[in-house]
Amino acid sequence: MMLLEIKELWKVYRSKAGEYPALRGVNLELEQNDFVAVVGPSGSGKTTLLNLVGALDKPTQGDIILDGVSYSNLDRKGFNRLRREKIGFIFQTYNLLSALTALENVEMAAIPNKVDPRTRRRKALDLLDKLGVADKAGKKPTELSGGEQQRVAIARALINDPAIILADEPTGNLDSKNATKVGELLREVNETSGKAVLLVTHNLEVAMYADRIAYMKDGVIERVEVVRK
Repeated sequence: MMLLEIKELWKVYRSKAGEYPALRGVNLELEQNDFVAVVGPSGSGKTTLLNLVGALDKPTQGDIILDGVSYSNLDRKGFNRLRREKIGFIFQTYNLLSALTALENVEMAAIPNKVDPRTRRRKALDLLDKLGVADKAGKKPTELSGGEQQRVAIARALINDPAIILADEPTGNLDSKNATKVGELLREVNETSGKAVLLVTHNLEVAMYADRIAYMKDGVIERVEVVRK
């Protein structure tokens, strides 16, 4: 079943200097359990694409349909609800709150969805356990390694049972060994949870953990390569 449809997506930035098309008619589809990596040089439009799918920005033209919901039909409240309920974000800089423990950081993401506190804590502990950092639940982000922080961030992305995980350069701050571990982890999350994953990365080795790789250049997906069947 088709989960995500990106249709003729354009994003044009306008300034006094003129117009800059960051995306030019992008088309891409993901099924419910797909894992797709988007690779390309800086300025190719990868992060812009992810921001649009994540409902963090609006396209100039075209549409995105996620789990049957057309973005073109949504108002601000609709976008907020979509982000809370359908999308899990993983960022390059982790975005963990330094004053909170690993467990509290994961729990925080479930508060806007009004999840019962006991249920919230149980789910957070379970996710940290599955991701191999249950013993770090009481630690603050500054007490964790980069790889451990990224695992906590992945747990946070999963706590609301989203339809899709969006990962923006999740290995950008990691060494090659930990970057490989995150690639393996995203693959495992995809296979065990059935969640679709859309990954943006410069790292081709990490991209190889996906089912397909979409190669972007100058705001266009030039080709899509199947790497796993």
